[in-house]
Amino acid sequence: MNTIANKRFTAFKLTFLVVSCLFFAISAQAADSPRYLIKSKSQFLRNAFNARHTFDNGFTADLNDWQLRLTKVLGVEIKPVKVFQIMPSEVEKASPTASPETRTEPSEQITWGVKYIYNSNDMTALTGGKEVRVAVLDTGIDTTHPDLQSRIALCRDFSNARFALVESKCDDANGHGTHVAGIIAADGGSDGVGIYGVAPEADLLVLKVCSVSGACLADDVAAGIDSAVEEGANIINLSLGSDRSSDLVKQAVQRAVDSGVLVVGAAGNDGPYSDSIDYPATDKNVISVGAFGLNFEMAEWSSRGLNKKTKPEVREDHDIEFAAPGVNIESTWKGGGYAVLSGTSMAAPFISGLAAKEWEKYILLDPKDIAKNLRSDLDKNALDLAPLGDDDASGFGFPRVK
Repeated sequence: MNTIANKRFTAFKLTFLVVSCLFFAISAQAADSPRYLIKSKSQFLRNAFNARHTFDNGFTADLNDWQLRLTKVLGVEIKPVKVFQIMPSEVEKASPTASPETRTEPSEQITWGVKYIYNSNDMTALTGGKEVRVAVLDTGIDTTHPDLQSRIALCRDFSNARFALVESKCDDANGHGTHVAGIIAADGGSDGVGIYGVAPEADLLVLKVCSVSGACLADDVAAGIDSAVEEGANIINLSLGSDRSSDLVKQAVQRAVDSGVLVVGAAGNDGPYSDSIDYPATDKNVISVGAFGLNFEMAEWSSRGLNKKTKPEVREDHDIEFAAPGVNIESTWKGGGYAVLSGTSMAAPFISGLAAKEWEKYILLDPKDIAKNLRSDLDKNALDLAPLGDDDASGFGFPRVK
């Protein structure tokens, strides 16, 4: 009788915990509960925990204390979801509350960085990137900015606290994503008096995976990468990172690369120390981009890699692959204006824009081979920067429009 009573009591406790989890699931989403990867394929647990994203090895959810207790009772393995951050500008690093100065008109329509990547000072308007789809995973975009609104082909929000995906919403209350997007594909606006990005005819897939504070949960980033692939992205720009890697993001990047997508990442602003690149730019599947200023002088704060080999076509984890303009870069900003920022977050989209510009030259290849061949040619044709060779600051150097 005691054994039966104990079993009944255990069953009662389990039922109570399950009901409690169901009752508190919604409040867990509204609160800022820690997010976890629950390594289970149980549909019951997905419902009980209000699953956010589903992956091959489980699902993610924001768990409250009751739900955490249930995972222990059931012996279900869980892991905290890592948090990435957009790469802060040097202004923000000096003063976290500082905001960049903004202006209503650009100081020049074609910035020094665009002139450098085109290797020309004699330009009044630009073209390139037509029908190439560039996914920007960031804080969103100013959807009404005159230099960007006609470039937006897709707009999704993965960062919403209550909903895993909000269609047709990607407004940028931070500004970082708008700045990055402008470097890639700003088209000067319908009146032709705005600013130009590297590939002003490219289509932007805007996947908001970071909050207004710049925090980007790894499961949202992974879901955003998968969404970009599903929507036919050719290039993915990741101006975000962390000191620690994430299996969820690593697997999503691998799926993207296997699908023929070129993935570009900001190296980070933690230099000049060796092996200071942030993840996911440490992944050799990702083009890692450092930053330089005028006269190709590498920024001291640009993260450095562990580039040990100087032969062409050698890519390793923790290597810098390229350097690009990243100091005092003017681009589009939230509210329809313009701002100047510095950081590898600005350097990465120059390479993404260049890839979009060059993509059409490879259009006769099998779609899955374009990214591989384009990346190889960018490596071979990059302008070698000092120190010579595949160095830990600038990698193969600075690729430019051919």
